[in-house]
Amino acid sequence: MTALRYKLLADVPPPAYQTAGASGIDLCAAVDDIIEPGETARISLGIAVEIPAGFEGQLRPRSSLNMRGILGHFGTIDSDYRGEISAVLTNLSHGPFHVYVGHRIAQLVIAPVEHVELVRVEQLSETARGERGFGHTGKR
Repeated sequence: MTALRYKLLADVPPPAYQTAGASGIDLCAAVDDIIEPGETARISLGIAVEIPAGFEGQLRPRSSLNMRGILGHFGTIDSDYRGEISAVLTNLSHGPFHVYVGHRIAQLVIAPVEHVELVRVEQLSETARGERGFGHTGKR
């Protein structure tokens, strides 16, 4: 099993998987804040991590917040970053959203990363789909 080393920078619950089958590690807010409708805020998570080489951290929203109109933005944490992690939340609901210290507001998924060789070309190979995007696969 790969280890994820972390350092708490604030008095927050430590990161944790909530169930044996969870893919995301829950992370908690390190500050109290109020996000008004239509506003976006960066919320400190009070933690820094040491992601192993060959992996990345994917900061993801919690579905329970998204369901309430609080959009958590995706983020990438590179393996060479050692600073504090923050979550970005946008309030799409009709009322203020109260964030409090210890509130589980994001999750961290650790995933392998493969570097590829970048090759510039004048033309790409053809496929049946071609350049049709944004719902143009013909499948619903």
